[in-house]
Amino acid sequence: MAFEDLLEDPVIQKYLHELVGPKGMPVAAAPPDGEVTDEELAEELDLELNDVRRALFILYENDLATYRRLRDEDSGWLTYLWTFQYENIPDNLEEEMYRLLDALEKRQEYEYQHQFYLCEVCSIRFEFGEAMDFGFECPECGSPLESMENSRLIDAMEHRIENLREELNVEKFEEAEA
Repeated sequence: MAFEDLLEDPVIQKYLHELVGPKGMPVAAAPPDGEVTDEELAEELDLELNDVRRALFILYENDLATYRRLRDEDSGWLTYLWTFQYENIPDNLEEEMYRLLDALEKRQEYEYQHQFYLCEVCSIRFEFGEAMDFGFECPECGSPLESMENSRLIDAMEHRIENLREELNVEKFEEAEA
């Protein structure tokens, strides 16, 4: 997939925005062909040099940019020449989806295994043991803690987990063993 096609995809735009934030998005959304210095990008995009550098290093940390250093023989200064590697975006997104799936499965299991109590005044949720330690009274306001039904949350997680598994073509662990 070409850079242009990738950058038109709203999912990829959101992914890049989450990585570099609003100040770094002009850098991420305008990858030049070939090598470019951070100073050239800052001037071309009319951005602060520190914002450009921050975005470039975030892209580097996520395998979406690489650099090579050149040392000026007269001054000894280092120049970084940056190249964008957006062909890695689909793999990065897939890894993110697997991390999300794993986190949702762990959270769902936690929700299944615990009973919760809620302070309806402060909207603070407590596990049974914590609620018992506080005498089933909110430590913030003294209101009684009410038993909290979390089946809607569990169901919503199950729906999201199923969608992720379908998207990733992953079977449930128990089903795969059978």
